[in-house]
Amino acid sequence: METTTYIALSRQSALRRQMDVVANNLANMNTAGYKGEKMMFVEHLVKSRGGNQILGDKISYVRDIATMKDTSDGPLESTGNSFDLAVSGPGYFVVETDIGNRYTRNGQFQLNEGGQLVTQAGDPVLSDSNQPFFFGPTDKNVAISADGTISTKNGVLGRIGLVTFENEQTLRPGAGGLFATTAAPKPVETPRIAQGMLEGSNVLPIIEMSRMISVHRSYEGIKNFISKEDERMKAMIRDLAEV
Repeated sequence: METTTYIALSRQSALRRQMDVVANNLANMNTAGYKGEKMMFVEHLVKSRGGNQILGDKISYVRDIATMKDTSDGPLESTGNSFDLAVSGPGYFVVETDIGNRYTRNGQFQLNEGGQLVTQAGDPVLSDSNQPFFFGPTDKNVAISADGTISTKNGVLGRIGLVTFENEQTLRPGAGGLFATTAAPKPVETPRIAQGMLEGSNVLPIIEMSRMISVHRSYEGIKNFISKEDERMKAMIRDLAEV
């Protein structure tokens, strides 16, 4: 008798997780370089105790198994800031942190008090040789080419590191728009970096709002179903008690 309720609860649990994912997408729709996420579901089959019954010998539950990132490019937005960089196509900037190298599509960089190129959180941005960038007081007219080469009126400082991965789904999101992974990075063969621009989030607010409404309605529908099923079971128990 409880099987129907368990199946409904499995779906409700998956919907609750999906709502968290949709809400997180909406919260980051204005975050530079953010990649939207989607839920992946599977049908989880369990052998029924009543294998000879009309309904068959398997019970179908819902199970969410993973979150998949949408790795498509976001729109490019002009800022006019020389240290704002946007990646077009594959690639992640390499950032040095206290817990190891991390990767990001958010190219909102700046110079700290020591003239070092860093993220908004103060983490150094690394070159293709895994070295930080330092600018001197006379390094004016900063130009960053499409392949990531940084030059000033005093000459070339180096080239920004841009890497990719065999499977981008292994990247684990963390604070500040940084990704972590144990997979080995490999250099992007043909980098495409735009100076004075940022890559916006690839989240489409209208679609995410539609998903949120759909998930909410499904959740409420299952909630009403469970309530009715509970009443049905109570009525059945009362009828049996009177026999």
